[in-house]
Amino acid sequence: MPTRIVISPGMYVQGNGELSRIAKYAVKLGQSAFVIADSYVMKLTKDIVETSCNVNNLPVSFEIFKGECSKKEINRLVEICKQRSSDLLIGIGGGKALDTAKAVAHYVNIPVMIVPTIASTDAPCSALSVIYTESGKFEEYLVLPKNPSMVLMDTKIVAEAPARLLVAGMGDALATFFEARACLRSNSTTLAGAHPTLAAFELAKLCLETLLADGLKAKLAVESNVSNPALENIVEANTYLSGIGFESGGLAAAHAIHNGFTMIKESHSMFHGEKVAFGTIAQLVLENAPLEEIEEVISFCISVGLPVTFKDLGIKKLREDDIKKVAEAATVKEETIHNMPFQVTANDVFAAIITADKLGNLQKQG
Repeated sequence: MPTRIVISPGMYVQGNGELSRIAKYAVKLGQSAFVIADSYVMKLTKDIVETSCNVNNLPVSFEIFKGECSKKEINRLVEICKQRSSDLLIGIGGGKALDTAKAVAHYVNIPVMIVPTIASTDAPCSALSVIYTESGKFEEYLVLPKNPSMVLMDTKIVAEAPARLLVAGMGDALATFFEARACLRSNSTTLAGAHPTLAAFELAKLCLETLLADGLKAKLAVESNVSNPALENIVEANTYLSGIGFESGGLAAAHAIHNGFTMIKESHSMFHGEKVAFGTIAQLVLENAPLEEIEEVISFCISVGLPVTFKDLGIKKLREDDIKKVAEAATVKEETIHNMPFQVTANDVFAAIITADKLGNLQKQG
């Protein structure tokens, strides 16, 4: 029988105002904390973190993250961390700051606590950092030997972020169940390094159920800068349920199609999760899912403001050659689309994308 593995952060903490209690958790991981965040997030959080550390007798030092998760920036922060003899790394902020924190902690060989200030992706829980060049171009994936020791989500801060970021996180999370289902059917290998587990699949299923039940209510709460039970549930779905679901459940067509859309310049203004949402609809078309299931997903996307058409993705004029480029990029040998439980060609993806756009337009028209 094949090996099955599920991986996750050592602890996941979520609640309104949890940042003010950060040191209560941090003292379990280290005796001297080194905090990195960009200049904006540092201004927003430094006093809160410093006060908590002082109350809990945890020495702490701070360093500004310069904005790019590059090898140069990682190496710079590694040296500073070593000079300060810190034995715990705390990364606060968005994706690049958190990926940098994970990488620095890996090279210094100390625990890392991840503190997202937005809930726009499922990356905080993962054992992965995306490395870019200093000019911001993708360079490589750094696959880490272990997940973060702790992830702390303060939903008060998340509620104060733009609603579009939370909705983008829902788009990323939306793919989790459908991709995990495809991987389970094909018995594909996941990012955890083995085959999908039942636990990861059930978390992916719960992720979808939570999105459908609470997504719109959470969006409305964030638009008013308040936190409610629906927001708490969606933050958990976007971050933890989707994080475990994608890493230990598997990726398939939706994310590969997202990667393909990076070939179209007009879509560059869209967030990762927004393009993944459209990729999810295309995956369902690709696997000829029941129309009722596709319509349910499209209805959800429309209700929270996720893209369901080319126009929604910023593509005002359809050029078939561009969509063919998307399909070709989505089906290169290394792509996760080959985790689907059947053979997939670029022509198949092209047809699925075109059909997904048509279905989206039809449903928007009522």
